Amino acid sequence: MARLRIRKDDMVRVISGRDRGKTGRVVRVDPKTQRVWVEGVNIQKKHLKPRTLRDVQRQQQVGGVLEREGPVHISNVMLIDPKSGQPTRVGVVRRDGRRVRIAKRSGAEID
Repeated sequence: MARLRIRKDDMVRVISGRDRGKTGRVVRVDPKTQRVWVEGVNIQKKHLKPRTLRDVQRQQQVGGVLEREGPVHISNVMLIDPKSGQPTRVGVVRRDGRRVRIAKRSGAEID
């Protein structure tokens, strides 16, 4: 399995799908399924029934409709170039014996 070139806390733009054009920060990455969760993108609704928790304080879990981010395939997002703010492809080079990601558009180091 190849290493993914997008990591948690990267700024990305969605390039395909219902949320095309939206920009957000990567919240979570799943390399096994090649999916990323991006803030404010692919919002899904989950309906929760109110339930009672049997603990010391006798709190109740509130029900209702929760909105949260869903997964997006990694091929549908592009990293934002730190210099120009435009979407860019990501390259990997070795500098001083370490692996460094670079933006193909400007050649700037990403991390």
